Amino acid sequence: MPAIFAAHGAPVLLDDAVWMAELAAWAKAMPAPKSILMISAHWEERPTTLGATRAVPLVYDFYGFPEKYYQTKYPSPGAPELAARVRELLEQKRIPCADDPKRGLDHGAYVPLVAMVPRADVPVLQMSMPGLVPKELVSLGRALAPLRDEGVLIFGSGFLTHNMRYAFRPGIPAWAHEFDAWAEDALSRLDIEALEDFQARAPAAQMALPTWEHYAPVLVAAGAVADERPQTTFPITGWWMDGAFTKRSVQFG
Repeated sequence: MPAIFAAHGAPVLLDDAVWMAELAAWAKAMPAPKSILMISAHWEERPTTLGATRAVPLVYDFYGFPEKYYQTKYPSPGAPELAARVRELLEQKRIPCADDPKRGLDHGAYVPLVAMVPRADVPVLQMSMPGLVPKELVSLGRALAPLRDEGVLIFGSGFLTHNMRYAFRPGIPAWAHEFDAWAEDALSRLDIEALEDFQARAPAAQMALPTWEHYAPVLVAAGAVADERPQTTFPITGWWMDGAFTKRSVQFG
């Protein structure tokens, strides 16, 4: 299986026919996964924590949206076997791991899955990020790499640019273009050191990511392929919210 990173939008993505179609087409072009390990920008918890392995309610982790978005359902099967395997892999690398059996999928997880696996018939396990330390996130991805040979899709979900102060302002800011172009180059070359050190190396990093939890999942996905260096492609590109957010999504392998 490849490892991927998807820009996930907000719940309103569910009404964006173009973006939903792009996500669906991307999923159809990939091998069908046995299960999905989801790493969303919206769950940071130390140590790395595994969410529910049975059906529990979704986490509607957003405010002020129309009521219909709080009625979205995504009844994917739990993934207890995947959870056991993740625990085993993390133990081998001495990475601490905990469980939160009541924690459902947040919108960074279920929103893209509604488009990509609309039947909700693939087991999904969400895993927290253990904080925002770049090398730890890459190491976490490396520990999970064997899952790719076992039919598991390692799925990072976030945004490569995320500055809410510029949401809905007309035009694509120069800083957004600059950071997006840098990310395209660094990801194409799978330059792990540059990706880890993005705050110092990338142009306009502070404007593109005033906080960088939305970038963090790409480091886990990149770590999962870092020792193989497969081809990198960008199945979805473009801009959202009038240009402050790049839709650039990444497939490794």
